[in-house]
Amino acid sequence: MAAPAFEDIAETFAFLDDWEDRYRHLIELGRALPEMDPALQVPATRVEGCASQVWILPRIEDGRFDFTGDSDALIVRGLIAVVHALYAGLPVGEVAGVDAPAELARLGLDEHLSAQRSNGLRAMVRRIRDTASAAA
Repeated sequence: MAAPAFEDIAETFAFLDDWEDRYRHLIELGRALPEMDPALQVPATRVEGCASQVWILPRIEDGRFDFTGDSDALIVRGLIAVVHALYAGLPVGEVAGVDAPAELARLGLDEHLSAQRSNGLRAMVRRIRDTASAAA
């Protein structure tokens, strides 16, 4: 089950009539994403497999999963914001139980992202799941 913040995004995407509106909303989510400290944008936090530069720094606080992320592409920042809403705040043991492909499919992203962006999105999810599994 996704975090409640993701449900808000899913409801908004369901309300929006066409992909152009959803795309604009995704960009707005990217603009609202807090910037990652450039000192944290290092090879160890870089997500391989993304066409754009993507950095994710997972952390676990009080048994709950969270991460900081950033990208040099606004649309990818929006995808990071969506993934953050999907996982942030979940107990670390529940992260692996989230069916990310099914949840993200609710937004229609799989139909409208390029192959490179889809690969990058899967790489972000894999990094998150691997980190949570190692900590659980």
